Amino acid sequence: MTGPAPAPPARTPTGDPVAKLVSAPFSQQATLILKVSHNLGADLQVCMLAVRRGSKNCEDGFAAIKAFNTKTGVDPAQASQADGEGGVPGDAFTPRAYMPLLTYWTTTPQAARFREALPVLGTSGDLALFGTHSPAKGKVFAKTGTRAVANSLTGQALVDSRAMASYLDVGGGRYQLFAVAFNDAMAASADAILSIAADIAQISALLQQDGARGASPSGS
Repeated sequence: MTGPAPAPPARTPTGDPVAKLVSAPFSQQATLILKVSHNLGADLQVCMLAVRRGSKNCEDGFAAIKAFNTKTGVDPAQASQADGEGGVPGDAFTPRAYMPLLTYWTTTPQAARFREALPVLGTSGDLALFGTHSPAKGKVFAKTGTRAVANSLTGQALVDSRAMASYLDVGGGRYQLFAVAFNDAMAASADAILSIAADIAQISALLQQDGARGASPSGS
């Protein structure tokens, strides 16, 4: 078959620009994603990684993630990832999976910035409502995650997972890594899911207090 020749590419505009949009620093974008679990932003980052590699296929962004995981020592046998936000069945991780990555960040100049971009117990983000009167307030820095699906048989929700992981400030400029995960239970309401989140936050607070006692000169 024959047809008309395709139109030539549009010429590059000339003249003075009318307007310019400057993106926010990546640190601000990362803080938004981490503090409030901005899932759309997390998924978009995978696509942006693909663009950086010269591709318009978001799946190609995972090559950069795989390379970074390898660099930081993440065991591929302990992690499965199918999107940026961690909200699909292809996303599954053991509690130990990303401990090497968290350790890696502590060795970088961005360590404090990364830590402070996370939700903080009793203070900010997804953890602002929990531990507001706990001795661990402001001392648990953790990325949170919740995955729940409706149970159409009973009107309940199946809580696939509620998890927290990252850093505990145990004093003296020292931080311990931790991970707490809850899996597979029925919740009768949104309040019940919130109660699970509160329990996980309380466990993290107890871990922080235990770590602080162990790290102190007088600790056992």
